[in-house]
Amino acid sequence: MCGIVGYIGKRQAAPILMEGLHRLEYRGYDSAGIAIGNKGALRLAKRKGKIRDLEELKPQRFKGMLGIAHTRWATSGAPSDRNAHPHCDASGRYAVVHNGIIENAAALRAQLAERGIAFSSETDTEVVAHLIALMDDGSPLESVVSAALRLVVGTYGLAVIDAGRADQLVVARNGSPIMLGIGDKEMLFASDAAAFVRHAASIVHLDDGEVATVRADGYETRRLDDGTSTVKTPSALVWKDEAYDKGAFRHYMRKEIADQPEAVRRTLSGRLDPRFQTTHLGGIELAARDLLDVNRIRILGCGAAYIAGVAGAHLIEQLARIPTQAEQASEFRYRNPVIEKDTLYIAVSQSGETFDTLAAVQEIKRKGGRVLGIVNVVGSTIARECSRGIYLRAGPEIAVVSTKTFTCSVVALALLAINLGRLRDLSHAGGARLLAALEALPDHIAAILAREAEIAQLAQRFARAQHAFYLGRAAGYAIAQEGALKLKEISYLHAEAYPASELKHGPLALITPETPSVIVLPHDDLLAKNLATIDEIKARGGPVFAVTHPGDTPVPVDGSFVVPKLTPELDPLLLNIPLQLLAYHVAMARDCDIDQPRNLAKSVTVE
Repeated sequence: MCGIVGYIGKRQAAPILMEGLHRLEYRGYDSAGIAIGNKGALRLAKRKGKIRDLEELKPQRFKGMLGIAHTRWATSGAPSDRNAHPHCDASGRYAVVHNGIIENAAALRAQLAERGIAFSSETDTEVVAHLIALMDDGSPLESVVSAALRLVVGTYGLAVIDAGRADQLVVARNGSPIMLGIGDKEMLFASDAAAFVRHAASIVHLDDGEVATVRADGYETRRLDDGTSTVKTPSALVWKDEAYDKGAFRHYMRKEIADQPEAVRRTLSGRLDPRFQTTHLGGIELAARDLLDVNRIRILGCGAAYIAGVAGAHLIEQLARIPTQAEQASEFRYRNPVIEKDTLYIAVSQSGETFDTLAAVQEIKRKGGRVLGIVNVVGSTIARECSRGIYLRAGPEIAVVSTKTFTCSVVALALLAINLGRLRDLSHAGGARLLAALEALPDHIAAILAREAEIAQLAQRFARAQHAFYLGRAAGYAIAQEGALKLKEISYLHAEAYPASELKHGPLALITPETPSVIVLPHDDLLAKNLATIDEIKARGGPVFAVTHPGDTPVPVDGSFVVPKLTPELDPLLLNIPLQLLAYHVAMARDCDIDQPRNLAKSVTVE
């Protein structure tokens, strides 16, 4: 993994491919490379490091109207020039780029070595290039690639070009996204539509087990297993080129934090029903009687999506009185889960391509369970697998860390909680109160963002720390988890979140004057309990910073940020906004790579 882009058409491929690589930088990578086919030969350039390093290496005259390019995030073989993609066979005729993991690469590598084939890299991908060369008996390239891939066990989104067949290229998918972009007498493909959004008018998503032959004037798709033709229906690109730009902001993360008021408005648009003081969620495609049969809800996600599920579970239990639990999708399928017919499963994923979450969805479906998707990317794999659910409409999120999609995921779960609650115990007046709060939410977020300078000052005091605790109770614990995750992701400052009540059961041993604690401190019925936790920390010399509500805080703290009080169910969302800004400004003070933090990728499409 991480990013793939390709082109075939009437223009020079290299500039389009390099532009596409820049568009994919946000996904995180350690090396990059490009291969161009021209006059029966392939030319390659690849290098460890950033795309700007590749641009310095790439020849100025790099002509050809067929090409593939890749940004790599190491899964097999350390980051290096020779492990960068594309990879070629021994003759240099075939070039391959690949996202995913070839699980039987070691066995295939041994078999190829017995045939006298020498390898030039440590990657699993190079195996595919050599297999294709062995399989080529003069059949169409799609048939040759398919024959090679039938020997492969694992996940892949890949593309192949052949110097001897300059009029076509082949792409295939199994567990890692590949999509085609249809232009004017030219075709593109990528692992993310961001790579070709400037050049394509419509898009086609490949399904798992499909292979496509792509020419300048169109494409053909087939099943990999038996070669039967498949029919694909192109759809219009939802977001245009300008949606992927930073605008006046220094970082995508900061832009996306600023996007949140409008992103929340889009998530809410058309979904509030003031007539019955409920929410309208046409995408879930379940009748009221079906929803009344739901006796348990399980929410699945990874990273920030899982934490959004923790916050959503709290909302659903509060408002609908349905037992609800969030669980890491990465662990779900490995414990042979019991799938119950009266349980509703919800998969949360920004990209809609998160491999672990997709695998959980497929396991639920295999066992006959009902699953809804909450995703941001229209037409993504999880969206298509679930076929029902809620699109976030948050707009493209480019920074590796999730900010606006976390907020919009919790808002989407709040919409579902209100809908379920109004079918059960939530009163008309209660629904009206919550709908009014949702409508007011974007303006409250905007008001917090306008006070960014206050958070920037607090961040300077954090930047010198090496460790931090984040604490909260009930829904505040989910916000503490999210705050700690953001801080560690982009500032590399070690941060751990705990339920405030758990601090005295072990972690209190780590409190020192050099270890700050951030406490999520709403003025609710648990305020006294949280104040007691602050007392415990202060008694041991630990500095405390509070994100809190207006009003007196009887226990002195070392710093605080006051957030407007909205309504108890939605207050946690507002308490989270300052923690996003805190992580951002700590990372700025520590001179970290904010949009592309080390070792991380935006869309994790491998196990």
